[in-house]
Formats: sequence, C-alpha cells, structure tokens
Amino acid sequence: MNVWIYSIVSVFLVSLISLIGIGALLLHKETQKITFLLVSFAVGGLFGDAFIHLLPESFEELGNNLITPLWVILGIMIFFVMEKFLRWRHCHLSEDTQHIHPVVAMNLVGDAVHNLIDGMVIAATYLVSFPLGVTTTLAIVLHEIPQEMGDFGVLIHGGLSPRKALTFNFISALFAVIGAVLSLAIGPHIQGYTVALVPITAGGFIYIAGSDLLPELHHDVEIGKSILQFALILLGIGIMAMLVFLE
Repeated sequence: MNVWIYSIVSVFLVSLISLIGIGALLLHKETQKITFLLVSFAVGGLFGDAFIHLLPESFEELGNNLITPLWVILGIMIFFVMEKFLRWRHCHLSEDTQHIHPVVAMNLVGDAVHNLIDGMVIAATYLVSFPLGVTTTLAIVLHEIPQEMGDFGVLIHGGLSPRKALTFNFISALFAVIGAVLSLAIGPHIQGYTVALVPITAGGFIYIAGSDLLPELHHDVEIGKSILQFALILLGIGIMAMLVFLE
C-alpha cells in the first residue's frame, strides 16, 4: 500500500508541473533565461540518476555481465525511435496561427505517451526501493520543467488559447498516473519487470540528457554562461550523489 501511495503522489506532483506554463506566460522574455538554467540542472540530474542510482542498482540485481548494458542500449533505442516517430520537438510550424495546427495534436499525443512512460518508470522504481523512486522522480521533475515550458509555447504557437493550452497539457500530464497504475498493477505479476525497466530507464535518461538537452546548451558559447552551465550540471550530479545517503 505504501508503494501505491508514494507512486501516485509522485506522479501527481510531476503532472502538476504541466501548469508551469502559467509561469512561462507571466515571465515572457525571462522564460528563455530560466529555461537555460533549468536545462543545465536537468542534464546533471538525469546523468546523476542514471549513473549513480539506476545503473548500480541494475548491476547489483543482474550481476556484472552483458545483460545490463544491453538493457541500457535498448532503452536508448526505444527513446530514439519514440522521439523519431512522434517528432516531439522538430515539427515545423507555419506562420499562420489563425487555426489549430496539426502540431498541437502531435505534441499532446507525444507528451501523453511520454508521461505514460514516466509514470510507469516512477512506479517501477518505487517497487524496487523507496530511495530509488525518490531519485527517479526528482530526475523526471528536473527534466519535465523545461520541457513543459517548451510544450506550452508550442501549443500557444499552434493556435490554442493560454487557458486551453494549460488544460490540455494538464490532461496529457495525467497519463503519468495511468502509467503508474499500470506498473503497480502488472509489475509484481511479471517476472523481471522492474529488473528490466531500471536499466531501460537509465538508457532513456542518458538519451534525453545527451541528445536532447546537451545540444541545447551548445547554442550559447559565451564563457560566462558556459561556466554557469558546467556548474549547474555539476550541481545536478552532486545532488543526486548526496541522495545516496537516503539509501
């Protein structure tokens, strides 16, 4: 029962991040500066959770063999194919915003699938241990904040009003709850479910941080900002390292 409570509360909190668009709307020009900081922090959090928590847990469960690396590679490929198929961030919008663009539906469907997987991952890691569930939830939160700010901008540019954008984005975010319920319902009855999903999650986090977020940081090459990026990445990793003491 405790696992259900921890998982549902965690995914609901993650879902509330979809309302971050309110902040993006209020901040306007400041949003880009804040996103720059959050992306750097998220890179450290994702790498930290993958290499400090998820992978060691997987090697402990599966042993020092090829199984864990193969699951990690599978996770990377799953996220690659999913991003390719759903075209999350690479849809080209026309300048005409007088109607609802197809990218709105594409973005919402893609985000719903992504959130469904997030919910499954969070619940699966809580099934392994409470500390692993906490660190994975934190890593997902760090990743979700800049992503949701970007998603909100896409929905607005696609023709939705701010209110509709927030509403639909929140509904999409609630798919994380469905994912958590699925994991909690079927996970204990499928042999090796959590054992496989942990390294797959590590691969997904490595893919997101390495292919989606790091390239964003290379757009700005000013020395001061680059040093700040590096410092925030280290801070994200450092926080994940300190959370080892929860275990």
